[in-house]
Amino acid sequence: MIHLTADTKILLATKPADFRCGIDGFAALCRHQLKQEPRSGTLFVFTNRRRTMLRALCYDGSGFWLMSKRLSKGRFQDWPRHHQDEVTPLAAKQLKTLLTGQSGWQKL
Repeated sequence: MIHLTADTKILLATKPADFRCGIDGFAALCRHQLKQEPRSGTLFVFTNRRRTMLRALCYDGSGFWLMSKRLSKGRFQDWPRHHQDEVTPLAAKQLKTLLTGQSGWQKL
């Protein structure tokens, strides 16, 4: 089970991901593109190119979780643009705001 607390490390990938890949593909993205260890307990959050869907990857000590959310209408607002930073750190409260599809979260 995944427990989000104030201490949970959450990283938001700024570059859109190919959502056709599964757990192994997202773990490889963490290692090679984001330069992060996917088994660290960090929650990695990805978006598709159109920003209509999110995927989150997390390792809980015994296996990987891959979660998806697709908005029924609209897009995820205020997603950080891909420039030099491959990832943006988030707090659990910011992730909750982002998951609702609302705007208004700010970069840490």
